[in-house]
Amino acid sequence: MEILQKHMSDAQVWEEAEEFIRLFHRENPQAGDPRARLAAVRAELAETGTYRHTPEELVHGARVAWRNSNRCIGRLYWNSLRVRDRRGLTAAEDIAAECFEHLREATNGGRVRPTITVFAPDAPGRPGPLIWSEQLVRYAGYGDHPSITVGDARNRPLTEALLALGWPGGRGTPFDLLPLVVQGVDDKPRWFDTPADAVLEVPIRHPDGRDDWADWGLRWHAVPAISNMCLEIGGIHYTAAPFNGWYMGTEIGARNLADTDRYNLLPAVARRLGLDVSSDRSLWKDRALVELNRAVLDSFDRAGVTIADHHTESRRFLSHMDREERKGRDVGADWSWIVPPISGSATPVFHRTYEDRPSSTVYVHHDGARERAEGRDLV
Repeated sequence: MEILQKHMSDAQVWEEAEEFIRLFHRENPQAGDPRARLAAVRAELAETGTYRHTPEELVHGARVAWRNSNRCIGRLYWNSLRVRDRRGLTAAEDIAAECFEHLREATNGGRVRPTITVFAPDAPGRPGPLIWSEQLVRYAGYGDHPSITVGDARNRPLTEALLALGWPGGRGTPFDLLPLVVQGVDDKPRWFDTPADAVLEVPIRHPDGRDDWADWGLRWHAVPAISNMCLEIGGIHYTAAPFNGWYMGTEIGARNLADTDRYNLLPAVARRLGLDVSSDRSLWKDRALVELNRAVLDSFDRAGVTIADHHTESRRFLSHMDREERKGRDVGADWSWIVPPISGSATPVFHRTYEDRPSSTVYVHHDGARERAEGRDLV
């Protein structure tokens, strides 16, 4: 999941195509000998400068890309990824509509399903569509003072760009849904209101039944659908391919709600818990962090929405490594992403090293993805 932009020659495309086709046939013996398929791909490349994956190749490639995601701890179930093939769509309004349908299907009434929707790829002389938004669901960040933000501070630049572009804004709460920003082929980026029925949200309450948490109105959405990464399979770049697993609790409780450049809730949580915040040596931040994460996990459980805790997910990751190694496949990982942001040394993934292995079938951030997610040059 590294950041890069590839400018590939025909020879490089063929090299990656051959590598992927051979891998596909090796891992899907029912597909038979790869020689006929390789010949067809080479001929198509020579004639058009690109080639089209079969539906089966697309499914396997998307799943392998998840399997190769060095920063993802939740790869044990890579082979269960649902693949929605929408490669025929290039217009922004069609892509946005399918993104919202993706959310509905992935949410699945709370039993979240790992899902990817794949739109038209890059082609010679015709860049593919782009989803500017970092995730399919993002909350607005408002503010008229440099140090004060209502909502998600990470999304303040995008919120301001959307307001300048004509979005009327939400109700001004900390959890207003932002529109989705999509750029179709041969089109300018456009924003589309996120339908409320496409987003399941979970109210966050403290598990000990503390009434003083209810008036906060804390909540978070059920499906973490990354939308500004490129899916690369065998030299083909699917520039718009939103995908999701399910949340690990620390993503919400230790990062989204706790980071100082996000919702920065630890001081408020500590005050509500009556903790001594006069010195870091009281470990008030640590205690508040644990209670906030308890609240997230308990709230999702009460709502019947899929979520993992960092201890269970760490054990699952080591099971994934064991399973892959038994199949003769090396597993790459980035230690700084695999180890949870709280209680790291209490999890088994902490006590070992990993190799951050590169791959040509993978999800990547291309150049400009972060700038687009901030709405730069949107207006």
